Amino acid sequence: MSQLVVSGSLTEFFRMMLGEVIEKQRVSLAEVTEFYVVNLLSEYATAEKLFSQQLDGKKDTEPLALLYTRALQQERDERIRTLRRLGDQSLYTAGFFQASLQDRVVGPDYYMQMGRKAYAAIAELSPHGSFSVVYQELEQKFSALVGVLKEISARGQMASGPRGQMQVFESWMKSGDARLESMLIDAGMLPGKKRLAN
Repeated sequence: MSQLVVSGSLTEFFRMMLGEVIEKQRVSLAEVTEFYVVNLLSEYATAEKLFSQQLDGKKDTEPLALLYTRALQQERDERIRTLRRLGDQSLYTAGFFQASLQDRVVGPDYYMQMGRKAYAAIAELSPHGSFSVVYQELEQKFSALVGVLKEISARGQMASGPRGQMQVFESWMKSGDARLESMLIDAGMLPGKKRLAN
């Protein structure tokens, strides 16, 4: 029973957070797409979901390119499941871990490209009138959604205390992101700077 309460609370938290951030960033999403993203955030709230999966009884991670190649060799229903995993993993990683991807060989642009490609493929494979419109919107607004998740992540880090605030500061130093700068100014971490009006 307590697990259900925690899950419900987590889902409600992400629903409220997503609503605030998409309104602030002026990102328009269909209600069903908002629901999809809230569920994605709730599912990925546990690190185990993102970083590992059951493969032949062993936990393992799989590079995005291999996931995509495997999807192309699967039957339709299994292909959709694999592409969904690829799209979801790409969106979550590009949004929540973008700063850590900056210095890697495979950077945020790669995750964004793979995620868009996966959602576009699902939209084509899905029957019209079902969830194809959700996947079309996820593909078309992928960059905007990455920005939304990036802000949700930064808000969580800022609320976690000095260590999280320093992580946001370091991310801002690397990226120069105006949204991160605004959050740091609001927290009083950039004295002498004034927040730009939205």
